Amino acid sequence: MTIDELVYDWNTIEPSLAAPNRHIGIDDETLRDGLQSPSVSEPAVEQKLELLHLMEALGIDTADIGLPGAGGTHAAGVERLAREIADKKLKIRPNCAARTHRSDIIPIAEISQRAGIPIEACTFIGSSSVRFFAEDWTLERLLQMTEEAVSFAVAQGLPVMYVTEDTSRAKPETIRALYTAAIRCGAKAVCVCDTVGHSTPDGARAVVKFVKNIIDEQGGGIRLDWHGHQDRGLGVINSLAAIQGGADQVHGSALGMGERVGNTPLDQLLVNLKLLGWIDNDLSRLGEYCETASRACGWTVPCNYPVFGRDAFRTATGVHAAAVIKSYKKGDRRLVDMVYSGVPASEFGLEQVIEIGPMSGKSNVIYWLEKRGIAPEETLVNRIYETAKAARGVLDESEIMKICQ
Repeated sequence: MTIDELVYDWNTIEPSLAAPNRHIGIDDETLRDGLQSPSVSEPAVEQKLELLHLMEALGIDTADIGLPGAGGTHAAGVERLAREIADKKLKIRPNCAARTHRSDIIPIAEISQRAGIPIEACTFIGSSSVRFFAEDWTLERLLQMTEEAVSFAVAQGLPVMYVTEDTSRAKPETIRALYTAAIRCGAKAVCVCDTVGHSTPDGARAVVKFVKNIIDEQGGGIRLDWHGHQDRGLGVINSLAAIQGGADQVHGSALGMGERVGNTPLDQLLVNLKLLGWIDNDLSRLGEYCETASRACGWTVPCNYPVFGRDAFRTATGVHAAAVIKSYKKGDRRLVDMVYSGVPASEFGLEQVIEIGPMSGKSNVIYWLEKRGIAPEETLVNRIYETAKAARGVLDESEIMKICQ
């Protein structure tokens, strides 16, 4: 009997998440939006290059490599990344953030020319009435800025993605006016943003559908992106809903790094897209990508973080461990992965881990010893078991090895 026959999948009985019949692109925002978190450290350019190559290995389509309009070492780092993509002939396509100002667009054009590759200019501007009121903006002024910026970037030979901040709280007539102007001025992609994490899945789906209709009205042929944040903890499910609504590409950052509580966690998004069968990327190095991002940015990963947290596939509970151990003995790796887990660890370069603690049974101890080539003699098993029962938490490997010695 196969694992698929053993698992009755209620997720497929009345699925609301219909599989898209098109390629779903992924944009990695780690090296721009991710670095806006007040708790991250700016990675060295060598670490950024390491992350860039891991993005390539994961089959990520595009990467925001920075905002060169900031100048200084940041702009130099953007150019180094662009040159790496060109020199190593990487498939990943670069983009750069820019305000709707010539001063932000010119550095992108100059780096693009020197590196010899196209760099998409992601020209962004606010769109919600909240921003209008706070900034004393008028729609007429924003339309003028949109038309000037997009037309200028196109004239510089740059592909343009027009980005409206806070789209998920903007009025329909404002959204229609801004996107229509940008498309008519030559934007080849538009991005709907849930900048403050306001959306629910229904809201994400609705606003994306609305913008998709605007694109169709203008003749189509425009890529539609979704950029989400985590303020309500809905980043991943909102991205899936946005795809349902018509988004061609979704954004995220490694481990959800970003302003406030962060952006959509790209790693979790990739895991879910893979398990849904919406992408077929090889994600066996996704754990390495998360570890590299964590190290490079000085970012602490919670122990219970999904899939890539320390405890994601780790158990010391006797009943749980016993089921996993019995599965190991049957010699079926997929069974090991699925008997007490909703995510197959091996598909993401990881494995189930059995520990020993106060809630463990003797089977935990025996398995732990055998895994390390140590004979599970009864006296030794009892000593470790009794020590674990008196402990306040899981025993460290060094504690167990001291008993063994």
